[in-house]
Amino acid sequence: MSARASIIPVFVPHLGCEHACVFCNQRRISGAQKPATAEDVKNSIEQAAAFLPQGGKRQLAFYGGSFTAIPAEEQEALLTAAKEALDRGEIDAIRLSTRPDAIDEAVLARLRRFGVETVELGAQSMDDAVLRLSGRGHTAADVERASKQIQAAGFRLILQMMTGLPGSTDEKDVETARKIIALRPDGVRIYPTVIVRDTALCDMWRAGKYREHTVEDAVRVCAEILPLFEAAEIPVIRLGLNPTDELTGGAAVAGAYHPALGELVKSRILLNKARALLRGVEPGSRVTLTVGKGKTSQMAGQHRENVRRLTEEFGLAELKIRENPELNGEILLFSVEKRA
Repeated sequence: MSARASIIPVFVPHLGCEHACVFCNQRRISGAQKPATAEDVKNSIEQAAAFLPQGGKRQLAFYGGSFTAIPAEEQEALLTAAKEALDRGEIDAIRLSTRPDAIDEAVLARLRRFGVETVELGAQSMDDAVLRLSGRGHTAADVERASKQIQAAGFRLILQMMTGLPGSTDEKDVETARKIIALRPDGVRIYPTVIVRDTALCDMWRAGKYREHTVEDAVRVCAEILPLFEAAEIPVIRLGLNPTDELTGGAAVAGAYHPALGELVKSRILLNKARALLRGVEPGSRVTLTVGKGKTSQMAGQHRENVRRLTEEFGLAELKIRENPELNGEILLFSVEKRA
């Protein structure tokens, strides 16, 4: 956990949400089985105090469900406990997650009154057909409207998107990323679709009505998407579902669930860059690639898969990787020794 920003999570699974997204079973995704209470908020903050690093920003985060769709009195009970901790200096910020169609001026006024700093919106897709097939119950226009209202009210905005939803394609996922970039959020979470047990999506998959979005599918499309956000200087603060005992223990029955998905994507981006550099290199050559500090393992790939692929694709006699701290995230062709 970073000393720069520590999260104290409080889960509110399924609270307030009247919709049945095909992929959703928040209780299994979050590992939380019952709604949070004001007492849970207090306990979470007290327990976190024992292990949070000193000097970092402590953020209380209401995750899961649709916080601003909860009845107002229940919202206020949770927010009151959070605001009291904020006023006492026990936490430094409050953030929450909700739906685009559960945002309006009255909602934002309430959040401002209780000191909320950041609002995360589950956009998931900016394609109306994909949203409809996924049972989201809102449109891309709702995402745009809510995003602008949140920003105009002075909150930090985080947008969540998913890849591989029913009816989507790599092209549609990339276009969703471009439309999210146009909204200029303060950060983004990317969640490739995981098939969770006891969901409509699981039933669709088992009936052959949905093709699994595999880890490879997710790595391929996210290797296109991640550089777009990086170029736009929009931080991707999460790539892939956070591993939980529930998911790892069998709740994630298929789909793009991998504990190191982000690393796989970054490794694929370097593989794609290396392919571009190696075009035209004579087969049988001995090649050395230079990467930034700490990027050697990403360039080599899991089990040195990138080295194997590049060596075979380009017929290389040898491929070496060396580090140069000054390169940052770049990759260069350091040397090529042609076959004698």
